[in-house]
Amino acid sequence: MKVTFPHMGYLYVPLRAFFSQLGIEVVVPPPISQDTINLGTRYSPEFACLPLKINIGNFLQAAELGADTVVMAGGIGPCRFGYYAQVQKEILADLGIHLDMIVLEPPQGHWRQLFRGLKSLAANAGPVTVYRAGALAWAKLKVLDKLAKNQFVIRAREKVRGSTTQTWRIILDLVDQADSVQAVYIAAEQGQKLFDRIVLEPHRDVLKVGLVGEIYTLLEPAVNLEIERLLGEMGVEVVQSVYLSNWVMTNLVLHTFHLRNDGEHYQLAAPYLGSFVGGHGLETISTTIFYARSGLDGVIHLAPLTCMPEIVAKSILPQVSVDEDIPVLTFMLDEHSAEAGIQTRLEAFYELLKTRKQRGHKNNIKQIKNESTILGRKSIIESLSWH
Repeated sequence: MKVTFPHMGYLYVPLRAFFSQLGIEVVVPPPISQDTINLGTRYSPEFACLPLKINIGNFLQAAELGADTVVMAGGIGPCRFGYYAQVQKEILADLGIHLDMIVLEPPQGHWRQLFRGLKSLAANAGPVTVYRAGALAWAKLKVLDKLAKNQFVIRAREKVRGSTTQTWRIILDLVDQADSVQAVYIAAEQGQKLFDRIVLEPHRDVLKVGLVGEIYTLLEPAVNLEIERLLGEMGVEVVQSVYLSNWVMTNLVLHTFHLRNDGEHYQLAAPYLGSFVGGHGLETISTTIFYARSGLDGVIHLAPLTCMPEIVAKSILPQVSVDEDIPVLTFMLDEHSAEAGIQTRLEAFYELLKTRKQRGHKNNIKQIKNESTILGRKSIIESLSWH
């Protein structure tokens, strides 16, 4: 068995660790490029979501590298993500590409399907091996999420443009190569030291912008055209609303054992949206309100062009922007999106936020209290906890 999976940010790092520990050969698709997008777009329905198209490109490129099995997540609710695996399987079959599709359905109401998928992957591995594989993957995911948060703080204050991005690539490789939980923590400490070497301007007056929206467009730089990097290099500190470890804990653990509590999201969004609309639609509204009341300077909303939950959210956000007195910029992304267009709109948005801040136009609400407010280098590094 040679397993592949879709690209989504640095998800390949913990997934490669998990499958490798189970003794499964892993074929990571090449990094998403314009060729990947073109390939997926050519063979996908015209009005399909951009993530589905890119997934098809991932699978076709991985098949050329010898992959014979695709591991794909399932889904429930109004979002079309739940149909991705079935549609993709039909597309690949029509192209004569014979890839086994193992779909890991969410455990809410799909325990048998989830168990069947995991059993087919871990057929030759005992419970101890599976546990160790899961522990290694989870450790990598947690430290990368923490370092990613730190990256956003540092990039907005770096003295030499691009130094944070270059360091981040080295850190990804360090964590990817770690072959034990202990080695992961050592790699994280090395990553801290690399960040510590970056020359900062700690007293720079930076803007803080929250990113909300659909998880794939938030987490995959090739899809959002590296918006975190573009903002950071403008001197904007990004506050990202979704991280993989939080998503896994909330949706695969807390939700499974009926411990998930979305009361705050529903309470904040209630004046505008009173029900679940699929995907991250409701969270987009509630998190925008939370960011406004926490003192952020602006919010950027990211979503695939035809994403129905985010289309609902997009129609509501203009009123939220007025009521909460916070600028909101929406990007609905497809295969035709280009960095030049994104850059132009970001620069205009930046100037708007900068002018508002210079004029002292702030919400009379307490400022956000999280790690993104830390300015000093020593505090930035000491704010991370690896154990």
